Amino acid sequence: MIRSPRSTGLAKRARLLIAAGAALVLLVAGFWSLAVPVGGGEPELVTVVPGQSVSETASALSSKGLIRSPMLFVVAAYATGKWRHIQAGRHEFTPSMTALEILDALCRGARKAWRWVTIPEGYTLRQIAHEMESRKLVLAQEFLREANDRATGAVSFPRPSGSLEGYLFPDTYRVDVGETSADIVQQLLRRFDQVVWQGLFRSKASYRGRSLSEIITLASLVEGEAKQEKERPLIAGVLINRLQRGIRLQCDATVQYALGQDRKSRLANRDLLVDSEYNTYLHAGLPPGPICNPGEASIRAAMDPARVPYLYYVARADGSHIFSETFSQHQAAIATLRSSGRSLRSTSSRARQGR
Repeated sequence: MIRSPRSTGLAKRARLLIAAGAALVLLVAGFWSLAVPVGGGEPELVTVVPGQSVSETASALSSKGLIRSPMLFVVAAYATGKWRHIQAGRHEFTPSMTALEILDALCRGARKAWRWVTIPEGYTLRQIAHEMESRKLVLAQEFLREANDRATGAVSFPRPSGSLEGYLFPDTYRVDVGETSADIVQQLLRRFDQVVWQGLFRSKASYRGRSLSEIITLASLVEGEAKQEKERPLIAGVLINRLQRGIRLQCDATVQYALGQDRKSRLANRDLLVDSEYNTYLHAGLPPGPICNPGEASIRAAMDPARVPYLYYVARADGSHIFSETFSQHQAAIATLRSSGRSLRSTSSRARQGR
């Protein structure tokens, strides 16, 4: 069959229109892939090593979920000439950045990635370690090994020989991504050195006859027991009174610390028998070391406890306390709270009953 020139021309035009349409679809899809962010999410760290190819960089970005198409990213890098200017180093990107923005940032040079990390007052080493891991900075176990066994570095205060529990100062820190556990531990120690040793202690070996380790240990108990700011000096005063009279502290916060990862929202009587030198129900005096990392307010309270006649306290459900001078007054306070229908805080129904 012989086609007419007209039908042949129409077929050619149709093929051209289809090809143009397909090219337009590909162009739009490519532009969308490069100019529209992948989505939301946490920042990701991408390392570009010297001599790394554009395709290797694109693959790394794709594996982190930062770009859609490694091939189109490579095409864009060569089409714009930016492939020559990609710089080695650590780069931090978020999925909210477009592929073109990421390409441009790679050419501007590596940005030092960092996180703001807040360590709340009263956190233990274990809690700090898990916070660091949750922020994708270091592994919790590596941080704990550093804080318990291997910590080195220059500080001016007399540091403990073993665990650094109590000496990692609660504050908000800027931590660079890629820092080691040793780097982070040293940063927290330097802050303790600055605020506590040089600031509060004025770099002196003792304060009113008590060493730094004694005050930090006492402060950690205050941190664990006090829920209201104004009561910190009062609780410190009670603990000092009991120490001076040789009365066991019977501090529930020390039992919780002795339980370790088995901490409970409500202690049972059998928990008070846990075999640990930190259990102040069984052992007189301060525990062998801090039970948490106290904040400045608790350290100040331990340095200058309130001069009070109290030997006992019992906590209300809201965290405030009733303070008593005698054991009979203490028992009466417990009975009053129970009879009024107000529940006692879980750590208070047995506490401070030693005589």
